[in-house]
Amino acid sequence: MPLAPRTSPLSRRSLLRALGSGAALAGLAGCGVPAAYVAPGDRAVADASATDKRLTWANWPLYIDTDDDDSTRRPTLQAFGERTAISVDYVEEINDNDEFFGKISPALMNHQRTGRDLVVISDWMCARFVRLGWVQEMDRARQPHVTKYLDPLLRSPAFDPGRRFTVPWQSGITGIAYDRRRLGREIRQVSDLWASDLKGRVTLLSGLDEAFALLMQGNGVDITRWTADDFHTVCDQVESSVHGGRIRRFTGNDYTKDLVSGDVLACQAYSGDVIQLQADNPDIRFVVPEEGAELWSDSLMIPNRATHKANAERLIDYYFEPEAAAELAAWVNYVCPVPAARDVLAASKDKDTAALAENPLIFPDDEMRAHLAVARDITPKERAEFTKRWNGIVGL
Repeated sequence: MPLAPRTSPLSRRSLLRALGSGAALAGLAGCGVPAAYVAPGDRAVADASATDKRLTWANWPLYIDTDDDDSTRRPTLQAFGERTAISVDYVEEINDNDEFFGKISPALMNHQRTGRDLVVISDWMCARFVRLGWVQEMDRARQPHVTKYLDPLLRSPAFDPGRRFTVPWQSGITGIAYDRRRLGREIRQVSDLWASDLKGRVTLLSGLDEAFALLMQGNGVDITRWTADDFHTVCDQVESSVHGGRIRRFTGNDYTKDLVSGDVLACQAYSGDVIQLQADNPDIRFVVPEEGAELWSDSLMIPNRATHKANAERLIDYYFEPEAAAELAAWVNYVCPVPAARDVLAASKDKDTAALAENPLIFPDDEMRAHLAVARDITPKERAEFTKRWNGIVGL
């Protein structure tokens, strides 16, 4: 299957707004609103999967393979339906983590159905759902392929040890992108962003959850166990760089426009975006700095009171079969959470598809993997303080 051009859906990694904050939820109880946490015994309802062969799945736009001639046809999803007789109502309704949180949180905190059996959101937001008890534990007996093939690097994030409540849909890396031809040299370290020849030609991501980990890694911090002091050190450094004119601006996903135009020469970037940019400009490079880079995921979850839980678990497991994972990876071009899919792509008779197996931004090699880490999430107690400080620097 040849590489298909698409618009990157990575705008999903947006700044956490007030509605999504742990502090805002904690304050609801003091305003006469019932506490948001849902105890384990109140999360499930009778599962209709055995007799009702369907499920509703909410995902981001352009985050699944589609047919080149018919954008409404999704080959992997169609194959799942033909094999299992399960009908999937696939809804591309998630455009922002916080917006979606606001859409379904009233039902979840009031012990009501959301109308969705499966959702995909970014791990930093998944952490909030897990903490609030808004998602159901999955039955791994129904998911042998998840158990066998899930990438070891993604098996046990701090917010969900053992991945009991979440399963990665696709993964990615936050690193540094730069224009090698315009810059005239290589970038190897986070500290290279502050070199004199890059003054005013660098952008950082505006979202707290998106930006902080890579900057900490530049200081030699283990992001699996970072501290408040580590965070404030980064803020001091960024604040100094703003005042010194080294940072051009803070961006969302629009950093790609600045990099393509040459307005910036280096920036914080997502691996999936850079693969797309390189198709038009091979001089654009992506680097995992020597100090390391953050590995993140957008993950599948089954919300409380979903009425087709077993069907959803079966669908999740299907996408962890190497063949299905390979077909998906060939289209979306993110870091595949199923390393075994690499061999499937390598065996393809289509040379463009086979070449994807050698792309380290889809299947990181051993050297790159040694420099990747999953950051611990920001706790509710930390978030209000950290968001206030970061937003004050970024200008939000």
